[in-house]
Amino acid sequence: MSEAHGLPAVILVGGEGTRLRPLTARTPKPMLPLVDRPLLAYTFEHLARYGVDRAILSCGYLPTLIQSHFGNRHGQLALSYRVEPTPLGTGGGIRFGAEGISETFVALNGDVLHGADLGAMLAFHRERGAAGTILLAPVDDPSRYGLVRCADDGRVRAFVEKPRAEEIDTNLINAGLYVLEPEVLDLIEPDRVVSIEREVFPRLVDAGSLYGFRLDGYWRDVGTPESYLEAHRDALERNFASELGDSLGADYTLIAADARVADGVRLVPPLYVGPGATIEAGARVGSLAVIGAGARIDAGAVIESSVVAAGARIGARTAVVGSIVGEGAEIGPGCEILGLSVVGPGATVGEGNMLDHGIRIAAGETISPDALTFA
Repeated sequence: MSEAHGLPAVILVGGEGTRLRPLTARTPKPMLPLVDRPLLAYTFEHLARYGVDRAILSCGYLPTLIQSHFGNRHGQLALSYRVEPTPLGTGGGIRFGAEGISETFVALNGDVLHGADLGAMLAFHRERGAAGTILLAPVDDPSRYGLVRCADDGRVRAFVEKPRAEEIDTNLINAGLYVLEPEVLDLIEPDRVVSIEREVFPRLVDAGSLYGFRLDGYWRDVGTPESYLEAHRDALERNFASELGDSLGADYTLIAADARVADGVRLVPPLYVGPGATIEAGARVGSLAVIGAGARIDAGAVIESSVVAAGARIGARTAVVGSIVGEGAEIGPGCEILGLSVVGPGATVGEGNMLDHGIRIAAGETISPDALTFA
């Protein structure tokens, strides 16, 4: 593994995560738990693995929750914070966070998981004398994204937004991580909303100084309930390198020492059960289930391909399948929570309800018993 020792990083963590609401109603997206730690912690782990030793977080939405959790260091990674007075976009946020940086640096979105070899990307960038290098990820359905067309040597030739079928001649998209030279910051007017993708990169293309580095490995943009669930699956299945994956063991199971799992509970790996969680007799948990710290699963409940966040309670004989139950939420007995449904933090769903088809229950909302059903 090649390294990027001494390279500073600017991490964009200012977005409101609207597509993930109600989960982000009280929590910034980078702080949403991914199994046993905030999503942002995986970004820190990845940067440190390649020798990055300091990161500046360009913050916006609920910044104090990020700073109070991580403080000024995560392992060997020194952390500092800059809070945007108003949202500045991707380019504006990078310039704001990179104030004072005078060397090559990495800029990246704080809500993306990937396995990029930062050392190899840095070497590629320097070999070509690039002003900027974009990490490119191959995708199965490029019509959903803006495409990046490159020459054989990696020089970016063009961007194609929302391509028609006849325009698709590559499956490479912008993966949200960049190696940049400090002079790129001169192209971004300070204190103004600027999109680096739409306003800065096209100028670098015209100058012939923007390159694309193909990712041969894992990548996921965690921006929707579906991708949030998939990221949990990927973490539990060790589809990308992480400290969590190292702790899962050969049986892909991690149960906290102080969790209480009653006799007669069926556990189907991969799964995670957090500290202080309780699972009562007759329940089935897994596969691909995450039970957060202090959560309670009552007798006969079924949790499968789902996330039950910290402090939530699932009533007796309730099934949660392919869905998300937010922190501190309470689901009554005999409910069915199915089909990518999302129950917001602190919400209460009374006995006998059936949620399906991606329904979302707002944070703190109360649903009366037997009020909702889907045929």
